[in-house]
Amino acid sequence: MLLQHQTWQEVESYLMRSTGIIMPIGSTEQHGPNGLIGTDAICAEAIARGVGEAADAMVGPTIGVGMAVHHMGFAGSMTLRPSTLMAIMRDYVLSLARHGFRRFFFINGHGGNIATCSAAFYEIYAEWEGAIGTRRAEGDDLRCRLANWWDGKAMGALSKEVFGDDEGSHATASEVSVTQFLLPETIKQAQIDPPRAPGGRFHGPADYRRRFPDGRIGSNPGLASPEKGRRFYETSVPELAKTYTAFLEEKV
Repeated sequence: MLLQHQTWQEVESYLMRSTGIIMPIGSTEQHGPNGLIGTDAICAEAIARGVGEAADAMVGPTIGVGMAVHHMGFAGSMTLRPSTLMAIMRDYVLSLARHGFRRFFFINGHGGNIATCSAAFYEIYAEWEGAIGTRRAEGDDLRCRLANWWDGKAMGALSKEVFGDDEGSHATASEVSVTQFLLPETIKQAQIDPPRAPGGRFHGPADYRRRFPDGRIGSNPGLASPEKGRRFYETSVPELAKTYTAFLEEKV
């Protein structure tokens, strides 16, 4: 159930049985010759909705622009500064905590968000639990968890089976496949040469563009297909639903 599709009375009723909410977070950045700029947000939002249905959980609005400074050498990419993303996450979480939500499960679609999300959680805890300022009542416990949609034992095994070393680390074959499954009308035809992009590290947007001129890192998204995307979607959703349920049940 989507928070934005509920009335305030329906949210109050939901909170009588659960304090958990799923928060999709992605990015708006280049994804190589045949990948959509919105890939990370599209995947996170769709998979979060699927997890919400599977776990009977509320799903909050998607944070669609992430920390993507390193992609700014490519047209159409957008970024938030880490401090801005942290502030947005803080305000989202504490706004909802005001109403009684206490378990925030962020489903992430962008690797570049991971460090910033971890820092944001500690900023939230510092404020909520009184590490800075007035201490909150004992037992009023707020927790945040980040889960990348591509992580998990079953997802790792599927990636190895379907794409092997051609999966790569950016503009991956799996994420392009998921968008093709979700939005077949947006499938792009593009020349991808070499088939598998080189791998490696980079230091900033200009260095990234020099090293990886078509935007890919280590991947061959030419192998993507809607059918493969369905397999990844249908593997990720139940695996994340179990993780979300376990998160709600945590006591220590």
